[in-house]
Amino acid sequence: MRAEDEREYAEYVTARLPHLIRAAYLLTGDAHRADDVVQAALTALYRHWAKVRTADNVDAYVQRVLVRQFLDEKRLAWSRVFLSWSLPDRPAVVAEPFEMQELVHTALRKLPRGQRAVLVLRFLCDQSIEDTALALRCSTGNVKSQTARALGAMRELLVSADVRSVS
Repeated sequence: MRAEDEREYAEYVTARLPHLIRAAYLLTGDAHRADDVVQAALTALYRHWAKVRTADNVDAYVQRVLVRQFLDEKRLAWSRVFLSWSLPDRPAVVAEPFEMQELVHTALRKLPRGQRAVLVLRFLCDQSIEDTALALRCSTGNVKSQTARALGAMRELLVSADVRSVS
């Protein structure tokens, strides 16, 4: 890679790393796995930076790579045996009160991985329906229905958790 390309890559990664780690954490529910997913995504980006930097929307491209890394990891047979949800060993940096943050993370962990990926891409990464469909390799209709189902499930989970915490 040319020195100019390496400098551009380093600047991009430096600026976007906290956002990528947060997105990966919301996808995986585990700080260590989030770091692994981000590292794999950044390695892939480095290898293909010449192509990535010419994309119309570099952030959408990078988010797509991140989600693909997450989904590919979940497909591996060993991941079903060794990877499980656990509480993070470090807090995520967010503005919400801890209790609300924990409720949301717990609810996200209970969603199927496809619904979780749709919510993270649409609402954390602020991707369009079309970009989300492209990242997940599905139709826009599927993204819309998965979003509706995921939001409904999140509402139910958050309401039931809120009721239990008040009791």
